[in-house]
Amino acid sequence: MKAKLDENLGNRAIELFREPGHEVSTVFGQNLGGTSDEDLIGTCRMEERVLVTLDLDFSNVLRFPPREYAGIVVLRLPHPIELAAIRQRIRVLLQAAEGEELSGRLWIVEQDRIREYDPE
Repeated sequence: MKAKLDENLGNRAIELFREPGHEVSTVFGQNLGGTSDEDLIGTCRMEERVLVTLDLDFSNVLRFPPREYAGIVVLRLPHPIELAAIRQRIRVLLQAAEGEELSGRLWIVEQDRIREYDPE
């Protein structure tokens, strides 16, 4: 998987992607901090990267139709947000994504399940 971690994730989970061999970049690593959602998802499209984010705006399928992107993953976390919860959601994501094609899909990753947007 080629992934981009949104600025709300920073570098806190980059090693979880790299350990199994996924290619991962970060918004901060590319000096994209503060960029608009549209520019960020456009960059992900151009780079053919799955966007991994905490930003619920990306779950709006009218604004960001999943079929137009390499994949969108929104991690749902309880408040206050803790590093352990972020890492747990990413482990759920990586396990479920093994052998899966995320292009054109929206996944909402919760504690013990993944909800997928189905346009049908």
